[in-house]
Formats: sequence, structure tokens, C-alpha cells
Amino acid sequence: MASSIRIALQKSGRLSEDSYQLFKACGIRFDYGTGKLKSVSSNFPAEFLFLRDDDIPGYVEDGVADLGIVGENVSVETGRQVTTVHKLGFSKCRLSIAIPRGDVYNGISDLQGKNIATSYPNLLGKYLTGEGVQAHIHEISGSVEIAPSIGLAEAVCDIVSSGSTLMSNGLKEVETIFRSEAVMIAHASLSSDKQALLDQLLFRINAVQAAKNNKYIVLNAPNTAIPAIAKLLPGMKAPTVTPLATEGWSSVHSVINENAFWENIEAIRAAGAEGILVVPIEKMIN
Repeated sequence: MASSIRIALQKSGRLSEDSYQLFKACGIRFDYGTGKLKSVSSNFPAEFLFLRDDDIPGYVEDGVADLGIVGENVSVETGRQVTTVHKLGFSKCRLSIAIPRGDVYNGISDLQGKNIATSYPNLLGKYLTGEGVQAHIHEISGSVEIAPSIGLAEAVCDIVSSGSTLMSNGLKEVETIFRSEAVMIAHASLSSDKQALLDQLLFRINAVQAAKNNKYIVLNAPNTAIPAIAKLLPGMKAPTVTPLATEGWSSVHSVINENAFWENIEAIRAAGAEGILVVPIEKMIN
């Protein structure tokens, strides 16, 4: 087995904090804080590098880092030859085109011949080409939203989470060109022992993600209602049914997807369920 696997993380920001929390949930401990350049885990064979997000795909492509966590938008924009091994489900955002709030917008063809400011020229260029639109792309870094107000461009293309930044700069979102979330990327040719460490890590991540999306549910019900309730609570295989001290009643235990719970809760109650408890799951291994 490899002595260690090297993982590149964003050194600051929301993605950095979310990445740290993921490893913490996976039981992997390492020092994390402002100003650190690297850290070694005390209980897993991993070394962590703290880098600028734009640099992570290059470090992974060159093999300086074996793995990296980065926004999918950054990975695709840089065009580095890396392998996306897992989508992580956090730091979700979208890359969108926005124009001044007072401008009329009838469709993507309105951008023909216009100037668009962006930090993502490759993603924007590919999208416009696919739509048959020719526009002038001005690549700038930072403060993209100010471009229309200073006369640099008639539109911008930038990362959007809530949309509040666009609104505060007098812009409105008109086209979403790419949806992004945090992804784990890997060097294209990992050795067999480093691949084994990656498999261990992905096993832990899958257990954490499955737990986050599911809840443990416990309820009481008359025995006559259990068949109907069981259809609404399939669990991992089938619900666990335990007789109660009260004759003719049982306790039903199951695992249910959180979205399915809210969709089915009224039907579960109507079927005869009482005393429903919903409990978070720390880890879930199939």
C-alpha cells in the first residue's frame, strides 16, 4: 500500500470549509486553518495541500497532487487532463449570462455581436458556439458584474449562487450555461496502491452522502396497518417490525429518503402510523 496519497484543497472560501467538513465526517483528521500550505492526516495515509482553486487541476494533471476537490466549473474551464471520480453534492452553483435589469431580452440571439465580460471564456465560448452566436468575449478576473456599468460590456457571464450579487449590481440573469458542484478529480494514471487508497476514501464518502440523504424513521402502528405502511417505507430492504407490549401493535423501523418522507408523510399517518420519530443518520453503508 502507498505510504500516502496527496490531496489538493482550496485554501480558503466556502468550498474549502465544505471540503474540510466532508473529510471530518469521513473520520479523517488533519490540521486546517488560515495560512497553512500543507497538512498531514494523523489517522489516514493522506497529505493535504492548500492551493488556489484555479491551480488545483494543474497540480493534479502534473501529478504533484494525486487528488483534488474543486468546483466542476473550474475543472472544465481549465481543460486539464484529469479524471472526475466523484460528484460531492455541495458548493452548488451555476454559470449564467446576465444583462442590465432594464434591458429587454428576447433570447440568446440578442447577444449576437455584443461584448460579454467573464472569467470563464472557454465555457462561455463553447456555449455560444453551440447556440450559433458570435459575440466578443472579454476575459477579466474578479468584479465581473461591474463591466456593464463602466461600459466594458453589454453582458456578463459569471458564477451565480443566490443571485443577490447580480441584483445588487443592477443585473438580471437571462441564460444558465453550466451547472456546477464540487467534484473530486484524480491524476489520470494513479498507481494501484494509490487507487486502493482512493477506493477507501470513496467508500467513506459514499457512506457519508447516503446518510445525509436518508433518515431513520420509527413509528408505532396497529398490525393490520403494517402492510400498507411497509409499502411506503421500503427501507434498505424492508422495514423492521417489533411487537409492542400493547397487543395488536408493533413498532416499525426503517430508513427513508428525506424527500420521500415529506412526500409520503400524510399517507403514512393516514395508514395508521402514530408516534413518528425521524432521526438523522451519521453513516450509512449498503
